[in-house]
Amino acid sequence: MSSPLKVFITGASSGIGLALAAEYARRGAILGLVARRGDALAAFQQSHPQNAVSIYSVDVRDAEALADAAARFIAQHGLPDVVIANAGISRGALTGHGDLRTFREVMDINYFGMVATFEPFAAAMVAVKRGTLVGIASVASVRGLPGSGAYSASKSAALKYLEALRVEMRPLGVGVVTIAPGYIRTPMTEHNPYAMPFLMDADRFAVKVAGAIERQTAFAVFPWQMRIAAMLLHVLPRWLYDRVFERAPRKPRAAAE
Repeated sequence: MSSPLKVFITGASSGIGLALAAEYARRGAILGLVARRGDALAAFQQSHPQNAVSIYSVDVRDAEALADAAARFIAQHGLPDVVIANAGISRGALTGHGDLRTFREVMDINYFGMVATFEPFAAAMVAVKRGTLVGIASVASVRGLPGSGAYSASKSAALKYLEALRVEMRPLGVGVVTIAPGYIRTPMTEHNPYAMPFLMDADRFAVKVAGAIERQTAFAVFPWQMRIAAMLLHVLPRWLYDRVFERAPRKPRAAAE
C-alpha cells in the first residue's frame, strides 16, 4: 500500500484553499494548512479527525514564520509531495487615489507570498528529485483589467515567475504546475458587481485542480471555457481592447486591511 500524499497549502481557511484542503482530505492526504485565520483552520482540523492535519496561523508576508511552519511540517510528517501557493487577495485600486498601500499589499501576498511559500521546500525537493510546486495564478493575468490593476499585475508576475521556475526545476526532477482560475464561486468573488461568465463552484474546481496536479499538467485553466476567452483577450488588438474595456464595470476600491 502506498503512503498517503503529503500536501502543504497556503490560504487554506476559505475559498479555493479550503476547497483544495477538503478535496485532498477526501483523498486521504496528510495536510499542512496555512492561513491568517487560525480559528477557521482549527474548525477544519476538528471536522476532519480521520486525517492528519497540521495547522499554522501564519501570514504569507512573514517569510520567517512561513519557513518555520514549513520546517515544523517536515519535522512531523516529512517533505511534502505537493506544495500549493494559493494565498491571495483581490482589491480594487486606482492610481492617483491614495491606493499605494493596497497595490503593495496585493503584490506582497499574491506574488512575494508565493515565492516565500516555495522557498523553504525547493532545495529539499531538488535534493531528492521529487515533489511538485503549484502556484495559483489567474486568467486576470492575461490583460490589465481596469480597476484591478493591482490584482492583474500581481497575477501576471506570478504567472511569469511560475513559468521561469518550471524551466529551472524541470531538469532537477521537481514539477511546477500553474493553475489559472477563471471565475470561481468564493468569498472573493461573491461581491463582484459584474457578470462572471462560466462561474464554477469551488468544490468542482478543486477536483479539477487535484487531477491536473496528479497528471503534472504544466498549465491549466478552469473552467475550460475561460482558456478560450483568455486566448482571445491575449490577441485582441490594444486599440480594440481599450475601446471595449474602458467602460467595463470595475471592482470597487477597498481600503487595505
